[in-house]
Amino acid sequence: MRFSVYQESRKGARRVNQDRMGYLYTRDSILMVVADGMGGHARGEVAAQMTLQTMASIFQRDAKPTLPDPPRYLEECVLTAHRELHRYRAENNLPEAPRTTLVACVVQDGVAVWAHVGDSRLYLLRGGLIVARTLDHSRVHHLVSSGLIRPEDAKDHPERNRIFNCIGAYIAPTVEVSRPTALRNGDTLLLCTDGLWGALTDRQIGDAFTGSTVMRAVPELMDFALAKAGNEADNCTAIAMTWAGSESIDMIPPTEAPVSTLLIPDGAVASTVQIPRAGEPGSDEELTEDQIEDAVAQIQRAIKRSAKLVPGK
Repeated sequence: MRFSVYQESRKGARRVNQDRMGYLYTRDSILMVVADGMGGHARGEVAAQMTLQTMASIFQRDAKPTLPDPPRYLEECVLTAHRELHRYRAENNLPEAPRTTLVACVVQDGVAVWAHVGDSRLYLLRGGLIVARTLDHSRVHHLVSSGLIRPEDAKDHPERNRIFNCIGAYIAPTVEVSRPTALRNGDTLLLCTDGLWGALTDRQIGDAFTGSTVMRAVPELMDFALAKAGNEADNCTAIAMTWAGSESIDMIPPTEAPVSTLLIPDGAVASTVQIPRAGEPGSDEELTEDQIEDAVAQIQRAIKRSAKLVPGK
């Protein structure tokens, strides 16, 4: 496989960055994940981190070098993370579990499958046009789809932040999984939180990737979104990947050298997913050492329990 990928997260005007992101790949499979910890609930960054790490750990366990069933993998990860957040709540005597939204995508054999919970989004861009996009699990999207408000009124609607589907809520999340979609050389997949898309139009997002690399387009979109939101700017996070297929790179700009997974040894997994330590850049000193150690222990137990639930493991 060959692809170009770029990720970035900014705090915006918030005190803490509760977003988490990362991507992993083997020789034949790619996973991209963006999680947006919900600030209206305690420890949103813990929810996002635990969900991200759960997905990464199960990917490392099951991608040998491809996932046998990407839709099942995506749903299993979300439900495992949901269970572990409630276990974390019980063990820490919290009034409610930490919560997060999520968007994740698996690409293997030139086919993308994605899933989302909440209002973190995936865009599939082709030739500067959005050919597919996730639909938010939100009150405002319901109002728009029902014809009760106009799409252009959604950004300023007083209920624009009301999410009815997330990981960690009182009821299990509904995992919306896409149909398998074959990628063409030059297609771009953008996964992002509402801190990015909430300040932009679909056309602005599509235009940013027209004739531009992901390394340039993502920072430019972030600059624009944060400037437009001003003092109300939310955490802003995105991963963008441009597909170059397995042979041709003609549609990738010459200044952007794609990753070749042929360089990955058999059985190895390359990963950008890390657990932040308190006091390090990006941690915002919000997670204490005890919270991080507890989250790590929760994740490891989750993977062991999850393995017992999978037939043949």
